[in-house]
Amino acid sequence: MKQIKLNLNGEIRSVLVDPTETLLDVLRDKLGIKSPKCGCDRGDCGACNVLLNGRSVRSCLILAIETDGQEVVTVEGISQKGLSRVQETMINKNAFQCGFCAPGIIISATELLNNNPHPTLEEIKEALSGNLCRCTGYLPILEAVRESLEGGKNE
Repeated sequence: MKQIKLNLNGEIRSVLVDPTETLLDVLRDKLGIKSPKCGCDRGDCGACNVLLNGRSVRSCLILAIETDGQEVVTVEGISQKGLSRVQETMINKNAFQCGFCAPGIIISATELLNNNPHPTLEEIKEALSGNLCRCTGYLPILEAVRESLEGGKNE
C-alpha cells in the first residue's frame, strides 16, 4: 500500500492505495466520488471519464498510484458552483434517459469546449465518439453541446 495525494475537484486529498487499484475504484470506493461509472472496465464506453490535468481520460485504465500529485476533476468538481452550461443544456434538451453515460459525456464535452470554444458539429462528434450511450440516438446530446456554445463558461 502507498499513500498518494491528488488535487481532487480543487481539494488536496490523501488516500492509501494498492498499486493495482484503478483510479475509478479509488474514486468510487475510497473517496466517495460516484459520477464516474464502471460500464465496461476496458476503456471502451467512456462512462468512467474524468479530467486528469485538464484532459479527459478513462479512469478504469489508469492506476490510482499514477495520479499522485496530479489534478483530477469529476462531474462533482465541475458542478461545485452550480451547474455548468453543458449540464444545463443537457437537462434542458432532455439529452439523457437513464443518465449512466451522462458524467462521461459531460466530461468529454467540457474538455472539448474548454479547449475549443467554437467547435464544428464534426469536432463535437469526434470529441464524444469515445462515449457510448445505449438509451438515446445521440442527437439530443449533440444538440445540447451545440446549444451550450451560446452560453457562458463551461466549467
